[in-house]
Amino acid sequence: MATVTVKQMREIEQRAMRSGISEAELMECAGVALGHAIGIQYREVGTAVAYVGKGHNGGDALIALRVLHEEFGWKIGVRSGFEIDSWAELTRAQWDELDLDGLLDEGFEKFTYAPLLLIDGLVGIGAKGPLRDSLLAMAGEMNRLRNECGAVILSVDVPSGLDPDTGEVLPGTVMADRTFMIAAAKSGLLFSHAAKATGQLALVRVDALNAEDACEMDLICPQTMSFGKSPRPFDFHKGKAGRVGIVAGSTAFTGAALLSALGAIRAGAGLVTLYVRSVIHDSMISRLPLEVMLKPCDFPEQLLEENLDAIVIGPGLGEMCQDFTYGLSQLIAQPRVPTVIDADGLNFMAQHGLKTHKLHILTPHPGEFARLAPTLSILERENAALEFVEKNDAVLLLKGARTIVAKNGSPLRINSTGTPAMSNGGQGDLLSGVIGALLAGGMNPFDAAAWGAWLCGHAAELAQAEIGDVCTATDTATRLGEAIRNWRRGGR
Repeated sequence: MATVTVKQMREIEQRAMRSGISEAELMECAGVALGHAIGIQYREVGTAVAYVGKGHNGGDALIALRVLHEEFGWKIGVRSGFEIDSWAELTRAQWDELDLDGLLDEGFEKFTYAPLLLIDGLVGIGAKGPLRDSLLAMAGEMNRLRNECGAVILSVDVPSGLDPDTGEVLPGTVMADRTFMIAAAKSGLLFSHAAKATGQLALVRVDALNAEDACEMDLICPQTMSFGKSPRPFDFHKGKAGRVGIVAGSTAFTGAALLSALGAIRAGAGLVTLYVRSVIHDSMISRLPLEVMLKPCDFPEQLLEENLDAIVIGPGLGEMCQDFTYGLSQLIAQPRVPTVIDADGLNFMAQHGLKTHKLHILTPHPGEFARLAPTLSILERENAALEFVEKNDAVLLLKGARTIVAKNGSPLRINSTGTPAMSNGGQGDLLSGVIGALLAGGMNPFDAAAWGAWLCGHAAELAQAEIGDVCTATDTATRLGEAIRNWRRGGR
């Protein structure tokens, strides 16, 4: 499914109505799907309040509110800066369906049941320019309740005040925790500079509104991607799951190696072998996950002769002696199987001027990318990723609040999952192992990088929902199996 501009989305809507579907029916389909998506995602029932402007975006929010009340048991209310008589006809009709006593007054939050969800239906994708007057006041109230009272803001299609084509965050924009995009991803919302306002991205499928045209960006989510959906056949065995070799760790950074191995295990690798320098071999044994094999490795080129299906290089390698660096150069320069290069492996490539290869998957954070491609790091992230893969054969996974996966000749893939709760060390090490496992199982590098990013981001979301607003890489790892199941079921 393609990402779309406002103009393209309007054309899709017009095409649906020319086929005989009324505008009211489209609103009902969108609002019901939205309500179900919210109800499934937020299972702890409390109070949901829709913030409604004059337009049809407010109608979608009101229908979602009705679904949350009738099917999920939420207490509901509506806030607006406009008299109901001034709303669009279809939006007024949805208000009548709710049969509420009236709009909520300012200060309503004192009388609500926690948790408190605020559904942002102030304006839709057709609005232009910054919010003004009553809309600005309502947006400000929502942001205040989020900052001061722990309310969660869910935006319908686009955070009010954000430009859906460019992603520009205009003054007064609603700061959403999650944006539920209706029918198709709106292209501006995928840009990294929009992330602070959009929060997590979710796609609400509406069958009557289908976008399939070519585009510059794709959203990584189970509703748009076909890979990773098939269950393992019943006669599957560890040989088919693949063998992963991980070259990682040093005296100061044993945890990075262990987390990478843990990621490979949790993502389904059949056999995982951790190759460490002999000086730290004995100290690793007591901390090693039981399922991981440990081998001393002072000459990394030996992995070229090992029976492996994928290799991970880099987490926690630290300082290296000359013999080790020579072997590592050989292993990187002459890959025989798909190879994930992360952390100190990326720094090593930058320091030694090593070229990329079509079997490489590079997974830098912004600092590592600046060392790999200093002239590109000053560009907007999306442009930098595109230019990098135009000049290099590798698949690039550029980490960030909106992780980008790039391959030459393909649309950028933008990850929809993740949370600020995973802003701590070790998450990238875990990701490298996850991608290694997916590669070992036979997935192509572009898909493996995309799926790995989504799985780790969603696993962290699941961990946050259960344990609170800080989750470690170990917490993320324990939810990877559930994340895989949710992808296969089309969840989130």
